Amino acid sequence: MCGLAALFAYGTNAPPIDRTQLDAIHDRQAPRGPDSEGVWISDDNRIAIAHRRLSIIDLSDAGAQPMVSPDGAYRIVYNGEIYNYRALRQELIDSGVELRSNSDTEVLLHLYMRKGPAMVDSLRGMFAFAIWDETRRGIFMARDAYGIKPLYFADNGNTLRVASQVKALVAGGSIDTSPNPAGHVGFFMLGYVPEPHTLYKGIQAIPAGGSLWVDTSGRGAPHRWFDITKELRDVEPAPYDAEKLRAALVESMQHHLVADVPVGVFLSAGLDSASLVALASEQHGANLRTVTLGFKQFRGTENDEAPLAEVLAKHYETSHETCWIETEDFRANADALMSAMDQPSIDGANTYFVSKVTREAGLKVALSGVGGDELFAGYQNFRQVPKLARGLGIFRYLPGLGKAIRIVSAPLIKKLTSPKYAGLFEYGSRLGDAYLLRRGLYMPWELTDLLDPDLVREGLESLAMSKTLSGTIEGITSDRVSMTALESAWYMRNQLLRDSDWASMAHSLEIRTPLVDITLLRTLAPMLAGPRPPMKNDMAISLAKPLPDEILSRPKTGFSIPVRDWVGGEKQATRGGDYRDWARYIYDRQWPGSLN
Repeated sequence: MCGLAALFAYGTNAPPIDRTQLDAIHDRQAPRGPDSEGVWISDDNRIAIAHRRLSIIDLSDAGAQPMVSPDGAYRIVYNGEIYNYRALRQELIDSGVELRSNSDTEVLLHLYMRKGPAMVDSLRGMFAFAIWDETRRGIFMARDAYGIKPLYFADNGNTLRVASQVKALVAGGSIDTSPNPAGHVGFFMLGYVPEPHTLYKGIQAIPAGGSLWVDTSGRGAPHRWFDITKELRDVEPAPYDAEKLRAALVESMQHHLVADVPVGVFLSAGLDSASLVALASEQHGANLRTVTLGFKQFRGTENDEAPLAEVLAKHYETSHETCWIETEDFRANADALMSAMDQPSIDGANTYFVSKVTREAGLKVALSGVGGDELFAGYQNFRQVPKLARGLGIFRYLPGLGKAIRIVSAPLIKKLTSPKYAGLFEYGSRLGDAYLLRRGLYMPWELTDLLDPDLVREGLESLAMSKTLSGTIEGITSDRVSMTALESAWYMRNQLLRDSDWASMAHSLEIRTPLVDITLLRTLAPMLAGPRPPMKNDMAISLAKPLPDEILSRPKTGFSIPVRDWVGGEKQATRGGDYRDWARYIYDRQWPGSLN
């Protein structure tokens, strides 16, 4: 995994590239690639690209970046892994291409030379890259289908600035860093900043499954080469097939284990990580490296993941390590954590600490069970949100009544439960709105208690959450598939995957997600839309060596961190505890002095 940066002075009146700006962006991303670095600046000082490398595939200097084509016309900087690069490499060789390395970077470069932007349709993996095309005097940028790897840009109409991190672009300067209302409002509504927004007006993300072209005539419109809504909508329902499910899981695991360094697994007591350990053990054999994160405040409680994780490790004969974290560890690392947090999120601290201990254990790559809940309906939302929308469907025809009930009941409900549930009748009647009600941290009418009212109004107008959430499931007729689309396009993409990136990269660790895979999705999507869609237990019973009964019989609980202890509260957090204090704490650290 790596960090990339690019500056392109494309405008006629743009000043030449400022090397100090490039260096500031490049240096801010140093933890992403401690193994080597490279910088290239054109002779006319109009384009510059830089790279920080974490060597995973082809550890030799032949895989170094920026990488240049044999004719000098194309240069690439790239962050990620292409899991099907070996097959693509062989296709290139069979067609007469002479390759100088065993890296996936070189495969990407030659694919662009042969196919141009259409190259993305051939790729399976997680990636973000920028390719300088001297022949067309432009730069082509793209992200993977799910948006596992980030890519941000700032464009002032004369100069394009690109990086793997928001904070790197800020460090480079010359960017509009005034608040982006949609980013700030989005964080408090959702617990994360929804893309393409950031906290800053001058910085935005290239969308997941998107690409962007910029040349001397300016920036083109982002192109969406992959859309999960379309992917899930345009499938023919198919019956459940246990053999096909197992084959797809095994095949994904085989691809995600491709590396020239050892690969470990994050292990909890949940079915997702347990199944990954079982699948990886099938390929790896004994002594697979596994790491579990435990919180001392939870020791001996239902929130303690460590005992069952150790049972599982023994069952699959892994080389296991349990690392314990307590409040003092959080306080000692709080400044570093907040600095590493590229965009505010209420759900990344656990990944930060498990990445830290995994890297300290000597691993450079770890597998994560992210994506299992979205694919196999693991969240309670899959059942509760559609049930809510069906039960309150009549209120979609009486919007004024729902709002009136909310206004009258809010003071009482605030004393009894979360204040957001005053909006039950106003938001519960449509699937997208009901999803916001369940997933939301704060509801729209609460935001002026936290933020400037004008900022709130502008942010809500820009986000248009009801319309945007409805668009995520437009044309999908199955509630189950609709929920997969919502959870994948919102919570997983903007929080789980983004957190996995910044939290792991802070420790020079690569996280891979075998359950977040374009080929796996396309194989299972017809079954998801079918009469008997696969569930978590189907994944578990597909394993060659069954999971222990303790894991199979354990109820779904999720993962918790002791939030109240960490932010100085009097009461220890429990699973599903109040994360509003945590959100305010994080926001105040990321954007000091802005809360009401």
